Amino acid sequence: MSEANTPDAAALRKRLYWHSRRGMWELDLLLIPFLEHCYDQLGADDQAAYRALIEGEDQDLFAWLMQREEPEPPFRRIVALIQEHAENADNDPRRPV
Repeated sequence: MSEANTPDAAALRKRLYWHSRRGMWELDLLLIPFLEHCYDQLGADDQAAYRALIEGEDQDLFAWLMQREEPEPPFRRIVALIQEHAENADNDPRRPV
């Protein structure tokens, strides 16, 4: 069984999914597709940064992801990766825009 298919990995994925669901729909539209399409391909440092990011406050995440404020240094790279994924028109064929 591969590491991605272990019970611990499945539990982590479910936790990440539910923590990626936020109180703001705009954040859901950015975080959940990034989790589904990119998280598994990230390096360990970027995965850790994503896990730390989603522990943050919605208003901080919104300001950073909408480029209204500069992200705190530990989150700059992961925020940039999420923004890059969101700006890629080919990232999801079901994308409404």
